[in-house]
Amino acid sequence: QVQLVESGGGLVQPGGSLRLSCIASTSITIYAMGWYRQAPGKQRELVASITRDGSTNYADSVKGRFTISRDNAKNTVYLQMNSLKPEDTAVYYCNARFLTTSWGQGTQVTVSS
Repeated sequence: QVQLVESGGGLVQPGGSLRLSCIASTSITIYAMGWYRQAPGKQRELVASITRDGSTNYADSVKGRFTISRDNAKNTVYLQMNSLKPEDTAVYYCNARFLTTSWGQGTQVTVSS
């Protein structure tokens, strides 16, 4: 499976912004890509996804605030997060799906004043 490495997490104040990056070990052209998150004591949930042709889908909780994008030439998927809220605090994971699913190790996002 493709290897994925997330980066860009950190501590941010409510209302702030972060941009997460997911760099793949190979071309991502054939993959549908996604960002998931898992908060303490909760199930992992889909945040945003993007198909091979660029169609996007978002969880209701992040619509209008988060944007997923892909740069196939750089083997990279991004998650731009604006207007962050404390409830966005979680470990964020990148995934790639084709015949099987690959996961990155995750990056911590903490939204707190």
